[in-house]
Amino acid sequence: MAGGDATPTGSDLDGDGDAEYVFRLVLQLSPRDPDVRIEPESVEVTMFERAAPPGEEGWLFFRDNLWRGEVNDHENLRHLAEEALGTEVHSIEFRELRTDETYLEALKDEVDENLELFRADDVAEVITKYLGSRVHVRER
Repeated sequence: MAGGDATPTGSDLDGDGDAEYVFRLVLQLSPRDPDVRIEPESVEVTMFERAAPPGEEGWLFFRDNLWRGEVNDHENLRHLAEEALGTEVHSIEFRELRTDETYLEALKDEVDENLELFRADDVAEVITKYLGSRVHVRER
């Protein structure tokens, strides 16, 4: 979704500097056969997308797509999710950045070196501005 090379990783991180964005999606199901109907017509799923390593292509995903822990452009992110999944996405909601301490420290260091990209005075402001309180650090 973020850069084409990101793939869902499941809900477990390996603890080696990894992170993933977690989203709640409602998928719209539409049978192709007009004689078939389904119930329910939509299902709720959780999507996990690997976060790009800090400083590498796609690492600014949180800046470009989130604001205070919420999706900032639902249509755009919904469309990106549809492309990644190959199915209609009715809605998308950001849940958290699930990370380990190694990744989070690397992210903070990269943000600190690039504060001008965020129009912020410090790293804490950047994290709050874009991710809100939705950073969840997992231990090994």
